[in-house]
Amino acid sequence: MKTKGTKNRFSARVLNEMKLRLPSLSVNEGAARAAVAAFCSQLDPSASDIADIKCAVSEAVTNCIVHAYRDTIGIIYITVRLCEGNLVRIEIKDKGCGIENVEEARQPLYTTDAANERSGMGFTVMESFCDKVRVFSGCKKGTTVTLFKYLKARE
Repeated sequence: MKTKGTKNRFSARVLNEMKLRLPSLSVNEGAARAAVAAFCSQLDPSASDIADIKCAVSEAVTNCIVHAYRDTIGIIYITVRLCEGNLVRIEIKDKGCGIENVEEARQPLYTTDAANERSGMGFTVMESFCDKVRVFSGCKKGTTVTLFKYLKARE
């Protein structure tokens, strides 16, 4: 809980920002993760931190491709903010079908995939590689996933 006079540890002054818009084509998942990783490299992250970011971004973008737009092509909006204190904030947004029940969707193994081709571990993977994951969604209004990652100081 935030009280008066305390600072939210996930809010910090933005030092640099990148915005990217990509069609929800599966071939763009790799482009998204590469672009985000390249942009984050200016903070001199460890190889482990870059791998974590790439994996979390991959999961979020794949969710947009597979679930948000299902049988159509839409736009995936990615905003990366590099902040003071080595905080990286990555926002991945779609204007797709939305998530009916975010709490339920965040449970491990939950999937809406009737063919059982998906594991239902997307949010769990994102949470394991980030310090915080925030999800906002509205039916037929889209979803915004914000990934927060503190980069470890290099030795």
